Amino acid sequence: MAIDQETEMTDAAIDQFLARHETGVLSLARTDDPYAIPISYGYDDENRVFYMRLVSTPESEKRQFLDAAPSARLVVYDEQDSSYRSVIAAGTLENIPPAELTAEQIAQYGDARRPLFEIWAQQKDALDIELYRLTPDSLNGRRTDVDREE
Repeated sequence: MAIDQETEMTDAAIDQFLARHETGVLSLARTDDPYAIPISYGYDDENRVFYMRLVSTPESEKRQFLDAAPSARLVVYDEQDSSYRSVIAAGTLENIPPAELTAEQIAQYGDARRPLFEIWAQQKDALDIELYRLTPDSLNGRRTDVDREE
């Protein structure tokens, strides 16, 4: 298998791609420690902002990373036939207090679905359910076509 063609995605192609998907991998970093988790998101293509609902327990590793205001990268990707596409958003997560949410932001959080990997063993009252916004400092996409015959 050889790379036949690799191209950068346009802003419009990135926005279309992100609007069609709803899950990705969120990577957080603090000092030399990385942490990555699957998440669901809502995407505002007009402002190019991601919204996500993150669930943790007070003593969890996720909570420790979130409390450290880590650098963040969100990777969304897929494979169709012989094409691979990925988008990487890099920036800082911002916790949004519910009282500060606008109607438009609430609609975006509604788009952040709850996939099966967000099922928790703990009772809801034992969980911290918080809303976050990721405004990317950079947002890049790439499409790679491969020749499977080689």
